[in-house]
Amino acid sequence: MRILPLIAAFCVATTLAGCATDRGAITIGAPDVNNEADVFGDYLAARFAADHHDLNEAAKYYRAGLDSDPKNPQLLAFSFFYAASSGEVDQAAELAKRLAVTSPDDRASRLTLAVAALKHRDYKEARAQIAKSANGPFTTFTVALIDAWAAAGMGDGKAAEADLKKLHVQSAADALAYFNEAMLAEYLGQKDTADTDYQKELETAGPSPRVIDAYGRFLERNGRAKEAKALYAKVEDEGALAPIAKAGLARIAAGTIPQPLVVHPEDGAAEALFGIAASLNDESSRDISILYLRLALYLQPNLDLANLLLADRFDSLQKYDDAIAVYKSIGRDSAYYRLAAVEITVDLSRLGKTDEAIKALQELTALYPSDVETWTALGDAYRLASKFPEATKAYSNAIDAAAPPAKKNWPLYYARAIAEQQSNDWKAAEADLKEALQLSPDEPQVLNYLGYSWVDQRRHIPEALAMLEKARSLAPQDGYVIDSVGWAYFRLGRYADAAKALEDAILLVPGDPTINDHLGDAYWMVGKKLEARFQWNHALAFGAEGDEKTKIEKKLQVGLNREDRS
Repeated sequence: MRILPLIAAFCVATTLAGCATDRGAITIGAPDVNNEADVFGDYLAARFAADHHDLNEAAKYYRAGLDSDPKNPQLLAFSFFYAASSGEVDQAAELAKRLAVTSPDDRASRLTLAVAALKHRDYKEARAQIAKSANGPFTTFTVALIDAWAAAGMGDGKAAEADLKKLHVQSAADALAYFNEAMLAEYLGQKDTADTDYQKELETAGPSPRVIDAYGRFLERNGRAKEAKALYAKVEDEGALAPIAKAGLARIAAGTIPQPLVVHPEDGAAEALFGIAASLNDESSRDISILYLRLALYLQPNLDLANLLLADRFDSLQKYDDAIAVYKSIGRDSAYYRLAAVEITVDLSRLGKTDEAIKALQELTALYPSDVETWTALGDAYRLASKFPEATKAYSNAIDAAAPPAKKNWPLYYARAIAEQQSNDWKAAEADLKEALQLSPDEPQVLNYLGYSWVDQRRHIPEALAMLEKARSLAPQDGYVIDSVGWAYFRLGRYADAAKALEDAILLVPGDPTINDHLGDAYWMVGKKLEARFQWNHALAFGAEGDEKTKIEKKLQVGLNREDRS
């Protein structure tokens, strides 16, 4: 299972078009160390840690360097940024005060100082700090949102509403604006306005977990449980929305009245920071996204979606231990506990701790025996550990839990087919591949797997070729699919066509021994024997193993055997 598609659904706003992220005054360059070896050593260690996204280590070493050279502006800027990014926001706020002296309009430091003031409910100070931030296309939104919630804390609803109207300047920010306007109106007791803005948000951006949660709670709190139940029922089968819907339906059944998402203005500011962080989903913005998430969690530590997104950011940086630590902060009472627990097992597998992942997943399936994703994750873990019969059983449980079969379930049949084939049960694998195609006929992975298997077994080759050519039309840049097409041509005796297709495949997947081997065979059959030997040698160099290696070595000695030509 991948969490990224889920995170995409969590975004209240789409990426803000034309908004450049900026760390303010933070610059890159070696500090003036005045020949102090210890300071320079700390600086080098900090840069190494930062380059490897070890945020805690970077913060520690930059701070050590700053303590030895307290007037160094670059060390101060980096110490502040990495303290905040590693979650030490109180420490970062102290450093931000020093940074604001030398760089009065530094964006990141003023934002941090405003957030620290919000945390302590000093709303006047929060507005004063954010007002001193330098202007910029990206910070315009941040300033407006933070000032709006601070103004609400001071009881100045008109100023807050005026701030949020500024967000509509760019249409890409409409969703962010409507959601915050709805929460603000609800906080101010303006029920009709809140209802209208929640509906505008749904029309603009569609359902997302935060919007469904906020609007559902609003309906429940205002005696509209029937409407809330209908809202939840529409999305209870949609992956990212299901936990919220199930929690809401459980509250309605129990007659429990929930709190709104925003109880205090700092809760609204946390939601705003999370919304911005969620919109920063490109690689160049990850550092800023992490900073905003840390600030959001400083204001609202139990904002579980922010923790999920923060962990996902660490996953994208391959900092799996850091991701696991964040996932573990999500408690069992959270609607997202199961999702976080599954993601922990995925990261354990990535770290090579497959047995530990399997044990954790076994425990989870006992807790959630009807959960499709948990059984699927267990099947994936077994397959990674080459425990194919166990994987087959886990996927079967996932399929049973997902019954009746639906188009979205085709990956389960595909995954089980792979496990079955690896268990030497081709009959069952073939049936599952056909079922996957019955559910979703245009999946190039399934077309390729079944088609290539038939070609390799010298069965149904014309039918297989038609499937493979369809897969190629659906995935024209997939070198493995094109290799399968070429191999089907070869089996049909269309050697020139095979050579051309396999040449295309090698350009897309250079260094794959099977493709090189196939191309060598095709070249041999069209009379290019020198080129054939060249490709076979490449196949050996690229790591051909076992029986394939033995066959290639024989071909290099005597050429292509007759039995391998058809």
